[in-house]
Amino acid sequence: MSIGIWQIVLVLVIILIIFGAGKLPRVAGDLAKGIKNFKSGMADDSSDKPAAPAADQNGKTISASESADASLSEKDKAAQS
Repeated sequence: MSIGIWQIVLVLVIILIIFGAGKLPRVAGDLAKGIKNFKSGMADDSSDKPAAPAADQNGKTISASESADASLSEKDKAAQS
């Protein structure tokens, strides 16, 4: 049992109806970013070498948890503005 051209056309029409023509490029872009992040995350997990410590703007080495906290606070600030 294979998928024919008419089934693919039907699925595409339903997606077009649900999301609308204006949102499709944004949805496709978000999907592509998600796949890219997933692939890079899988590649990072499979590598055996440890990650280099992050450095702040002054060149001071910071831990991973401090870096994550800083990036979360920056995202919160961006979301509020």
